[in-house]
Amino acid sequence: MGSDDVPLDDKAKRMRDLLSSFYSPDPSSASMPVNNTSSRFATLDTINTPSFDADQYMNLLIQKSNLEGLLQKHVEMAAEIKNLDTDLQMLVYENYNKFISATDTIKRMNNNIVGMEANMEQLLEKIISVQSRSDGVNTSLFEKREHIEKLHRTRNLLRKVQFIYDLPTRLGKCIRSEAYADAVRFYIGAMPIFKAYGDSSFQDCKRASEEAVGIITKNLQGKVFSDSESIQARAEAVMLLKQLNFPVENLKVKLFEKLEQFLVDLHLESKEIAHVSATLDGPNNHGNVTDPASSAAHESSIHEFAEAIRAYRVIFPDSEQQLVRLAQDLVNMHFEAVHRHIKKQLQSEDLLEMLWVIWSDVLLMDEVLPEAAISDFSLVAARNAVKEYVASTFSHLLLGITGTIMKVQDRQKVGVEEEYPLQSVLEASKKAVIQGCMNVLLDFRQLLDEKLELSLKLRDLTIDWVQEGFQEFFRKLNERFLFLSGKSNSGSQDLSLTQGLQGEKVLPGLVLLLAQLSLFIEQSAIPRITEEIASSFSSGGARGYEYGPAFIPAVICRTFRAAGEKCLDHYVRLRTQKISVLLRKRFTTPNWVKHKEPREVHMFVDLLLQEFEAIRGEVKQILPPELSRKHHRTDSNGSTTSSRSNPLRDDRMNRSNTQRARSQLLETHLAKLFKQKVEIFTKIEFTQESVVTTILKLCLKSLQEFVRLQTFNRRGFQQIQLDIEFLRTTLKDTSEDEAATDFLLDEVVVAAAERCLDPVPLDQPILDKLIQVKVAKSSEQNLNP
Repeated sequence: MGSDDVPLDDKAKRMRDLLSSFYSPDPSSASMPVNNTSSRFATLDTINTPSFDADQYMNLLIQKSNLEGLLQKHVEMAAEIKNLDTDLQMLVYENYNKFISATDTIKRMNNNIVGMEANMEQLLEKIISVQSRSDGVNTSLFEKREHIEKLHRTRNLLRKVQFIYDLPTRLGKCIRSEAYADAVRFYIGAMPIFKAYGDSSFQDCKRASEEAVGIITKNLQGKVFSDSESIQARAEAVMLLKQLNFPVENLKVKLFEKLEQFLVDLHLESKEIAHVSATLDGPNNHGNVTDPASSAAHESSIHEFAEAIRAYRVIFPDSEQQLVRLAQDLVNMHFEAVHRHIKKQLQSEDLLEMLWVIWSDVLLMDEVLPEAAISDFSLVAARNAVKEYVASTFSHLLLGITGTIMKVQDRQKVGVEEEYPLQSVLEASKKAVIQGCMNVLLDFRQLLDEKLELSLKLRDLTIDWVQEGFQEFFRKLNERFLFLSGKSNSGSQDLSLTQGLQGEKVLPGLVLLLAQLSLFIEQSAIPRITEEIASSFSSGGARGYEYGPAFIPAVICRTFRAAGEKCLDHYVRLRTQKISVLLRKRFTTPNWVKHKEPREVHMFVDLLLQEFEAIRGEVKQILPPELSRKHHRTDSNGSTTSSRSNPLRDDRMNRSNTQRARSQLLETHLAKLFKQKVEIFTKIEFTQESVVTTILKLCLKSLQEFVRLQTFNRRGFQQIQLDIEFLRTTLKDTSEDEAATDFLLDEVVVAAAERCLDPVPLDQPILDKLIQVKVAKSSEQNLNP
């Protein structure tokens, strides 16, 4: 083969074009001319391209392949040629079948249209014949038709004229039969003629018709405001008035004012329905006393009100906003009644009864005005009402507990004397706290157990309000305790409470009662209330976890523990201050330098013992006794030194021969100081012995200080010695800390000896005799009070 291009014969070229058109994705590429420039760089892969050159391909194949490769290539190309021939044969067969089908279709079309042209020519001839005959008929009847149409127009005109003349009579008949729709229709139909000829030809008819229409307008207004008419009749009356160009806006305003007045009257009727609890009128009646007749009357009235709103909405479709406001006013009036009764103390069943009535009205309003969403509006109002109810319940509970505690003050006012007044008030106060809280929890649980939709929606909020209410209640109760005890002058106290205590002194017994009641709340009331809250009010969660728990018992316990300790300390201070006043009068009144010889125990000792007896009486009623009665000296670890054990003072007393008696007395008392360790002041416990002993120690310490401020002669010193020795014999069973009491009594005698000009004590026989006389006299007074 040569390298020069050899022109292809026609058959080979046609075959190539056929194959290219079959296999090539772009048919236009089969007819593209061969690019001689690119064929020079042909490769073995160009056999499937449009620019394929067989001679170059063969030359290139011979150059690059050996004999075995050529044979292999020959076998492959022979197989491909065979496949192409097969595909070409199938393509020819398929095209041949399509050609046969098209030929058959053309033959059938030729057969079907044979004779159609003759039929079309016949149809055209018939149409032309019909048209010519129709033209002939129209021509012959034209004059008669024109005359008939003219007569018809004349007849219609005469009918209209007759209708205008008969219109007043027709309107009168419509008025008598109350066919106002026909009357309005007749009048509106005659309006064009009246506008054109009403001032000339039909002047009398127009005037009579207008008078009749005035009567119709008046009657229609009456139908609009008539409650006996149906909604459809009233709406139709308004529509007829609109057609008569009557200003219905005035009717709209008047009718809305009537609805507002209806709402006011409905509210007045529903007051008795809202007043469902007789507890507001009598304290012993806690039942539901709703009158069935009143309830039925209220239900009938609210249905009538709903129908009136429905009618108004049909009559005035653009009045939705006004009606929504009216429905909201109904809900507000209901809840205003609820708020009034909540302030007077309301039971939960009564509140639920009122909520049932309100919710029934709300559902009825939702049917009439679904777009107003009155249920959502009432839910907000109910939320405020229930929250106020919870707060009001806790406020009344707080007042009840405070009133029970204040019975101590009231009994002193009226002079009531009982054997155990403090004990009875304490027990009543404990019962008021526990029973009051349990009743409140039971009351709130009824709100949670109610199946009313409002209650279910507010369940979580109610639980949070109850928990928050208890936390706030105990905070306020603690403030009340501190205020009643005189430990707080907070301006947040209720006016009723502060007015009741103005100008009155705080009773020490009341302070002690508050101390013990605070301890009871911490140890008994809070754990029980916490258990009840955990069992019935533990879900909640509406306030959000980021705010923490609403009820924190640990904080309340710590608060009342601190309050109890403050009140107990304050009680001790009040009692000590009262005795200090007595001691001040005793030591500041006489002239101790000129005191006479003691002949008996001074009367101030009796007054002091009376005070201690009153303290023991109060403490016995309020506080429990201690398990171990007496103080053990070996258990004390207090101070062992005394201000009196001074070596310089001892030396001074020993060096003074004129003060030998005083030195002997001081040595005796100083020796006692080193016998054992004595703890004078310890922490006050909530026991009878601890409180009495603490007050006794403080009073003896005050006695010592008053003695140190005076200067005594021998007789005055001996009087102090006698009084202290009598107190020692009398108070030995009063104090649980006998060691500290003896120590303080000795300190008083030592202080008097220090301040004495001639500290010569009484002889022991004389001292014993005077004490025995006083004891006998006291016993006789006790036997013959």
